[in-house]
Amino acid sequence: MIIDYGIGNLRSVAKAIENVGAKAKITGDPRHLRQSDGIVLPGVGAFRDAQMHLHGTIQYLKDEVEAGKPLLGICLGLQLLFTESTEGGIYKGLDIIKGRVVRFPTGPKIPHVGWNTLRIVDDDCALLQDVPSNSYAYFVHSYYGRADRQEDVAAETYYSINFPSVVSKKNVYATQFHPEKSGSIGLRILRNFANIITR
Repeated sequence: MIIDYGIGNLRSVAKAIENVGAKAKITGDPRHLRQSDGIVLPGVGAFRDAQMHLHGTIQYLKDEVEAGKPLLGICLGLQLLFTESTEGGIYKGLDIIKGRVVRFPTGPKIPHVGWNTLRIVDDDCALLQDVPSNSYAYFVHSYYGRADRQEDVAAETYYSINFPSVVSKKNVYATQFHPEKSGSIGLRILRNFANIITR
Protein backbone atom coordinates (compact mmCIF):
# COMPACT_ATOMS: atom_id res chain seq x y z
CA MET A 1 0.00 0.00 0.00
CA ILE A 2 1.52 3.32 -1.10
CA ILE A 3 0.38 6.28 0.97
CA ASP A 4 -0.93 9.17 -1.12
CA TYR A 5 -0.77 12.34 0.94
CA GLY A 6 -0.22 14.75 -1.94
CA ILE A 7 3.59 14.60 -1.91
CA GLY A 8 5.72 12.69 -4.41
CA ASN A 9 5.63 10.88 -7.72
CA LEU A 10 3.55 7.92 -6.61
CA ARG A 11 3.05 6.35 -10.00
CA SER A 12 6.79 5.83 -10.59
CA VAL A 13 7.09 4.14 -7.19
CA ALA A 14 4.08 1.93 -7.91
CA LYS A 15 5.44 0.97 -11.33
CA ALA A 16 8.82 0.00 -9.87
CA ILE A 17 7.14 -2.15 -7.22
CA GLU A 18 5.04 -3.85 -9.88
CA ASN A 19 8.23 -4.46 -11.91
CA VAL A 20 9.54 -6.70 -9.12
CA GLY A 21 6.36 -8.76 -9.12
CA ALA A 22 4.55 -7.20 -6.16
CA LYS A 23 1.12 -5.60 -6.10
CA ALA A 24 0.99 -1.86 -5.53
CA LYS A 25 -2.09 0.10 -4.55
CA ILE A 26 -2.08 3.85 -4.05
CA THR A 27 -4.47 5.13 -1.40
CA GLY A 28 -5.28 8.42 0.26
CA ASP A 29 -7.53 6.75 2.82
CA PRO A 30 -5.53 5.88 5.95
CA ARG A 31 -8.11 3.25 6.93
CA HIS A 32 -6.93 1.14 3.98
CA LEU A 33 -3.57 0.68 5.71
CA ARG A 34 -5.19 -1.94 7.95
CA GLN A 35 -5.91 -4.09 4.91
CA SER A 36 -2.36 -3.92 3.53
CA ASP A 37 0.50 -6.39 3.89
CA GLY A 38 3.10 -3.62 3.81
CA ILE A 39 3.27 0.15 3.61
CA VAL A 40 5.36 2.48 1.43
CA LEU A 41 5.79 6.09 2.57
CA PRO A 42 7.21 8.09 -0.36
CA GLY A 43 7.77 11.81 -0.58
CA VAL A 44 9.59 14.74 -2.15
CA GLY A 45 9.64 18.39 -1.14
CA ALA A 46 9.58 20.15 2.22
CA PHE A 47 9.24 18.35 5.55
CA ARG A 48 6.68 20.82 6.95
CA ASP A 49 4.34 20.48 3.97
CA ALA A 50 4.58 16.70 4.06
CA GLN A 51 3.95 16.57 7.81
CA MET A 52 0.87 18.77 7.41
CA HIS A 53 -0.53 16.65 4.58
CA LEU A 54 0.21 13.44 6.47
CA HIS A 55 -1.36 14.66 9.72
CA GLY A 56 -4.59 12.66 9.49
CA THR A 57 -2.69 9.48 8.61
CA ILE A 58 -0.05 9.56 11.37
CA GLN A 59 -1.92 7.59 14.05
CA TYR A 60 -3.07 4.93 11.56
CA LEU A 61 0.52 4.62 10.36
CA LYS A 62 1.96 4.33 13.86
CA ASP A 63 -0.65 1.74 14.84
CA GLU A 64 0.23 -0.47 11.87
CA VAL A 65 3.97 -0.15 12.47
CA GLU A 66 3.55 -1.00 16.17
CA ALA A 67 1.53 -4.06 15.12
CA GLY A 68 4.57 -5.25 13.15
CA LYS A 69 3.59 -4.34 9.60
CA PRO A 70 6.61 -3.68 7.32
CA LEU A 71 7.11 -0.05 6.30
CA LEU A 72 9.42 1.38 3.64
CA GLY A 73 10.14 5.11 3.64
CA ILE A 74 11.59 6.71 0.50
CA CYS A 75 13.54 10.00 0.42
CA LEU A 76 11.37 12.47 2.38
CA GLY A 77 9.62 9.37 3.70
CA LEU A 78 12.87 8.50 5.49
CA GLN A 79 13.13 11.97 7.01
CA LEU A 80 9.54 11.85 8.29
CA LEU A 81 10.47 8.81 10.40
CA PHE A 82 12.85 10.90 12.51
CA THR A 83 12.02 12.68 15.76
CA GLU A 84 12.11 16.17 14.26
CA SER A 85 13.29 18.28 11.35
CA THR A 86 15.00 21.68 11.24
CA GLU A 87 13.85 22.44 7.70
CA GLY A 88 12.19 25.88 7.79
CA GLY A 89 11.79 25.71 11.59
CA ILE A 90 11.41 22.87 14.04
CA TYR A 91 8.75 20.31 13.09
CA LYS A 92 7.91 17.00 14.70
CA GLY A 93 8.33 13.77 12.80
CA LEU A 94 6.98 10.30 13.51
CA ASP A 95 9.73 9.66 16.12
CA ILE A 96 10.22 6.07 14.95
CA ILE A 97 13.92 6.70 14.31
CA LYS A 98 15.42 8.80 17.09
CA GLY A 99 17.32 11.74 15.67
CA ARG A 100 17.08 15.00 13.81
CA VAL A 101 16.82 16.02 10.16
CA VAL A 102 19.38 18.74 9.38
CA ARG A 103 20.72 20.57 6.33
CA PHE A 104 24.00 19.63 4.73
CA PRO A 105 26.83 21.90 5.88
CA THR A 106 28.03 24.61 3.53
CA GLY A 107 30.68 23.58 1.05
CA PRO A 108 29.33 21.07 -1.47
CA LYS A 109 26.66 21.94 -3.96
CA ILE A 110 23.22 21.72 -2.35
CA PRO A 111 20.95 19.94 -3.06
CA HIS A 112 22.82 16.66 -3.30
CA VAL A 113 21.64 15.45 -6.71
CA GLY A 114 22.82 12.43 -8.65
CA TRP A 115 24.43 9.04 -8.22
CA ASN A 116 26.41 8.20 -5.10
CA THR A 117 27.61 5.05 -3.36
CA LEU A 118 26.14 3.11 -0.46
CA ARG A 119 28.54 1.85 2.19
CA ILE A 120 26.72 -0.96 3.94
CA VAL A 121 27.32 -0.97 7.69
CA ASP A 122 24.73 -3.60 8.67
CA ASP A 123 25.28 -6.80 6.73
CA ASP A 124 22.19 -8.35 8.35
CA CYS A 125 19.73 -5.73 7.10
CA ALA A 126 17.04 -7.62 5.17
CA LEU A 127 16.41 -4.65 2.87
CA LEU A 128 20.02 -4.79 1.63
CA GLN A 129 20.39 -8.51 0.99
CA ASP A 130 22.40 -9.15 -2.19
CA VAL A 131 23.18 -5.42 -2.49
CA PRO A 132 26.98 -5.03 -2.67
CA SER A 133 28.63 -2.30 -0.66
CA ASN A 134 29.61 0.67 -2.86
CA SER A 135 26.61 0.13 -5.13
CA TYR A 136 25.30 3.34 -6.69
CA ALA A 137 21.90 4.88 -5.96
CA TYR A 138 20.20 8.10 -7.08
CA PHE A 139 19.79 10.96 -4.57
CA VAL A 140 17.94 14.29 -4.56
CA HIS A 141 17.95 16.08 -1.18
CA SER A 142 19.26 19.06 0.80
CA TYR A 143 18.60 17.62 4.28
CA TYR A 144 19.54 14.31 5.87
CA GLY A 145 18.59 12.38 8.98
CA ARG A 146 21.18 12.41 11.77
CA ALA A 147 20.42 9.27 13.78
CA ASP A 148 20.98 9.19 17.54
CA ARG A 149 21.63 5.43 17.47
CA GLN A 150 24.18 3.96 15.11
CA GLU A 151 22.36 0.63 15.26
CA ASP A 152 19.49 2.23 13.31
CA VAL A 153 21.84 2.95 10.38
CA ALA A 154 22.14 0.20 7.77
CA ALA A 155 24.10 2.10 5.10
CA GLU A 156 25.94 5.39 4.83
CA THR A 157 26.84 7.70 1.97
CA TYR A 158 29.51 10.40 1.83
CA TYR A 159 28.67 13.91 0.63
CA SER A 160 30.99 16.25 2.54
CA ILE A 161 30.01 14.16 5.57
CA ASN A 162 28.85 10.61 6.15
CA PHE A 163 25.06 10.49 6.43
CA PRO A 164 22.57 7.60 6.80
CA SER A 165 21.36 6.56 3.35
CA VAL A 166 19.46 3.52 4.68
CA VAL A 167 17.93 3.19 8.14
CA SER A 168 16.43 0.06 9.64
CA LYS A 169 14.64 -0.60 12.91
CA LYS A 170 12.69 -3.83 13.43
CA ASN A 171 9.96 -3.80 10.73
CA VAL A 172 10.76 -0.25 9.56
CA TYR A 173 13.14 0.46 6.67
CA ALA A 174 13.89 3.62 4.71
CA THR A 175 16.16 4.91 1.97
CA GLN A 176 17.30 8.51 1.53
CA PHE A 177 17.75 7.79 -2.17
CA HIS A 178 15.05 6.90 -4.70
CA PRO A 179 15.09 3.14 -5.38
CA GLU A 180 12.60 3.63 -8.21
CA LYS A 181 15.26 5.76 -9.98
CA SER A 182 18.27 3.64 -9.02
CA GLY A 183 18.28 1.01 -11.74
CA SER A 184 18.87 -2.65 -10.92
CA ILE A 185 20.08 -1.92 -7.38
CA GLY A 186 16.91 0.00 -6.63
CA LEU A 187 14.80 -2.83 -7.99
CA ARG A 188 16.77 -5.31 -5.86
CA ILE A 189 15.94 -3.25 -2.78
CA LEU A 190 12.25 -3.09 -3.68
CA ARG A 191 12.27 -6.85 -4.31
CA ASN A 192 13.84 -7.34 -0.89
CA PHE A 193 11.05 -5.29 0.68
CA ALA A 194 8.47 -7.41 -1.14
CA ASN A 195 10.20 -10.49 0.27
CA ILE A 196 10.10 -9.01 3.78
CA ILE A 197 6.35 -8.56 3.43
CA THR A 198 5.73 -12.14 2.32
CA ARG A 199 8.09 -14.03 4.62
